[in-house]
Amino acid sequence: MELELNLDLESTTTIVALTELIQRLRLYTPPSSALSDPENDDDDDGDAVPRPARAGYVRFRPRRAAVLICLFEGDRGELRVILTKRASTLSTHSGEVALPGGKAEEGDKDDADTATREAKEEIGLDPSLVTVVTVLEPFLSKHLLRVVPVVGVLSDRQAFKPVLNAAEVEAIFDAPLEMFLKDENRRFEERERMGEKFMIHYFEFETGVRKFTIWGLTARILIHAASVVYQRPPAFPEQRPKYRVLRPLNEN
Repeated sequence: MELELNLDLESTTTIVALTELIQRLRLYTPPSSALSDPENDDDDDGDAVPRPARAGYVRFRPRRAAVLICLFEGDRGELRVILTKRASTLSTHSGEVALPGGKAEEGDKDDADTATREAKEEIGLDPSLVTVVTVLEPFLSKHLLRVVPVVGVLSDRQAFKPVLNAAEVEAIFDAPLEMFLKDENRRFEERERMGEKFMIHYFEFETGVRKFTIWGLTARILIHAASVVYQRPPAFPEQRPKYRVLRPLNEN
């Protein structure tokens, strides 16, 4: 089982930097969208089927899910994010790189509860070690899940001893968050669906002898998260798809 976290002793500088980051991100308010506000019919966002004509359609309410964007400070003072490689035996997204997270369960109080619970189940990350600072605007997956990115900060890296759930996770690693703003080790595919053009981004990342490809919804979420954290847009066009969360009136 692969464990590839760059964990070192925290310093006073690290504590100060992370404290400032926590304070700043707590002030972030995600903009309203069709997914965050079901009554708002003017905004588009997500990752599933492009918007259809309004006539004969009603708003579709997708199932809820959340992922944890767990940040910590690396050896050179850079912010890093914890990622996993999903087990090859899973029925969906097998072998792909993902953020810890999953579907909401009945006992979850909110999206942060979902994300931190799933992170504990998948990689053994105790929720008490994570300071949840904000949530980002939701994304819609191709499986019609409303996915909310929850941003958390891991201040005490030494206290985190990864324990992987082999049924769900094959490997754990971390990558610099800023890489998702750079036009390096990146490629893309331009696609069109129902007249809407959009890009799928792929980021290649190496750590030790392992190579990982971070793409699709995970890449899209991390591009946005990096833009919020570093307060600047990526050095490349995102070309997000514009979607409506609608379904036909005659659909049960």
